[in-house]
Amino acid sequence: MRVISGRFKGMALATPKQGTRPTTDRTKEAIFSHLDSWGVLDDARVLDLFAGTGALGIEALSRGARELTAVEASRPAAALVGKTLAQLKRNRSWTSDLRAQVLVRKAEAVASGTANAPYDVVFIDPPYIFATEDCNQLLAALVENGWVNTRSVIVLERSARSIEPVTPAGWEITQSRAYGETAVFYIEAASVDSESTDSEDTEPGNAVSADQREGEGGAD
Repeated sequence: MRVISGRFKGMALATPKQGTRPTTDRTKEAIFSHLDSWGVLDDARVLDLFAGTGALGIEALSRGARELTAVEASRPAAALVGKTLAQLKRNRSWTSDLRAQVLVRKAEAVASGTANAPYDVVFIDPPYIFATEDCNQLLAALVENGWVNTRSVIVLERSARSIEPVTPAGWEITQSRAYGETAVFYIEAASVDSESTDSEDTEPGNAVSADQREGEGGAD
């Protein structure tokens, strides 16, 4: 696995022999095509939960983010993420204003604490066996404890066969895409306009997608 694009393009990612489910290059490219087009990565603070190989968070750093916190409960996997970050920091494209760290903790434990400041982008890529209800609770904790604010984007990966997650009050799934066995949900704070539109023009649960609102073509 390698970084697809940006200042660290082509850099190899240390990958465990087993125990992780890395995001495929197709899915990763689609995710970052959306985030790049929305302009949310420039100077962003990024939280990568269930980091695995760190591929999503490191790709974000490569494409313009300035700070990454990767959270991984598996010590061997976290050690490999740390190894990759150490290599990044020796890369000539690394600059003094960049920050990156790995935390060996469960995502739920991190989200249950109070954040020092909100993150601009949050990646959540749990194992497929992680229950949808647990995802819902994790999303609620991120909102309640200040890990995100109204300008943040949450990117959640799930099995395409999983039940759609339920967002916290005031938040909505603005877009979702399926790539083979993987479903990707983009979750943002609901705007006043969209809340009004939902209540007046749409059935409950039928969120207006970002494609419909902005006329953006799908990445797939």
